[in-house]
Amino acid sequence: MTRLLLIRHAESEWNAQGRWQGQADPGLSELGRRQARTGASKLAGSIERIVTSDLQRAATTADIIGEVLGLGPVERVPAFREIDVGEWSGLTSPEIEERWPGAIDRWRRGEGAAHGGEDRDGFRERILAAVASLAGPGKGPLLVVTHGGAIGVIERYLDVHPGLPMPKLAGRWFSYDGVLRADGDRIELVDVER
Repeated sequence: MTRLLLIRHAESEWNAQGRWQGQADPGLSELGRRQARTGASKLAGSIERIVTSDLQRAATTADIIGEVLGLGPVERVPAFREIDVGEWSGLTSPEIEERWPGAIDRWRRGEGAAHGGEDRDGFRERILAAVASLAGPGKGPLLVVTHGGAIGVIERYLDVHPGLPMPKLAGRWFSYDGVLRADGDRIELVDVER
């Protein structure tokens, strides 16, 4: 059985501006860099390896955590990228609502994709396959630094989603032995606003 802690990256520049990111690649804010350093201390002794999405906000978070904990190299896995939100990328929620009235609410209810974005079923299958690819004897416990949507899609698949967005530097432990399971509640590595 492989144990994996999936966490959301620290604050990015676009998080700070309230912009939808999807697969866009903004870097971490200075606050995000501090969050990653602070959160790393809570992981000491609990992980042996770090894997990350290749998008800057996740990869830099993972690199900082790896540096603090003396773990590396950090493995970049593009399959752990956030869902592609198409034309919504870079826009704020009010800008999306102005262009596509009601679309965000429909999307959040699982009714279709973001305008020009990735299909949710395909996204779920991509993330589940990425998790399965990490499993095997001697391959854990490991940290996967990814995105809120990636963790949320697994929580929904396992019917453990609490109905709240994933805070920055928060996540959940999972185990995989051919079957994926959630191991406990969400955890938060730093105290940040949602």
